Amino acid sequence: MERLDAAVARCRACPRLVEWRERVGREGRRAYEGWDYWARPVPGFGPPDAALLVVGLAPAAHGGNRTGRMFTGDRSGDVLYAALHRLGLASQAEAASRDDGLRLYGVRVTAPVHCAPPGNRPTPGERDTCRPWLARELDLLRPTVRALVVLGAFGWQAVLPALAAAGWSVPRPRPRFAHGARVSLPATGDGAALELFGCYHVSQRNTFTGVLTPDMLDDVLGTAARAAGLATATP
Repeated sequence: MERLDAAVARCRACPRLVEWRERVGREGRRAYEGWDYWARPVPGFGPPDAALLVVGLAPAAHGGNRTGRMFTGDRSGDVLYAALHRLGLASQAEAASRDDGLRLYGVRVTAPVHCAPPGNRPTPGERDTCRPWLARELDLLRPTVRALVVLGAFGWQAVLPALAAAGWSVPRPRPRFAHGARVSLPATGDGAALELFGCYHVSQRNTFTGVLTPDMLDDVLGTAARAAGLATATP
């Protein structure tokens, strides 16, 4: 997994994303004046033997693209890691930088697109170009991963073919995304089945408007963690 993460961080396969992430890194934002932006693809974060995988969309321009760690340095990450902390799956609720001491317990966080896209909208072609990284990450996690939570419809659509490539049987027609959706995916060969869960994305739009509440997020993450065999705190 360490070699995979290093290879992801060197990728330059999508010219539009390379240009955007590097331009954002050069120009920055007044609130982060003096910050040395990561401005590269952001690898997954968490232990290489995780039982639960959380899949988002892509790094934020001034979040993961700045800090170099998934869901770190933006409000979406504040919501996600606070929920994992409430469940006893993260060492702290805050995620500010790569060296802030945050540790995840049995959980890994990744995305189907590893570069920050303009307007938070990767193209289908960029999603498909990035898919082999996700498929390889899933393949490496296959001995231990037992549940997967997808945040949002884009991630749901992106993860299904990657799961098929990594060795799980995805039904036809493909299951549709919904908050609270749960689908059991048997392994195509040796190995364990995977429980797939859908959850609204932890975006500011969803969390500020109440589309996704802390209780809703805790419920999906807690159910998925227990399906993965992880002990959780009260939520």
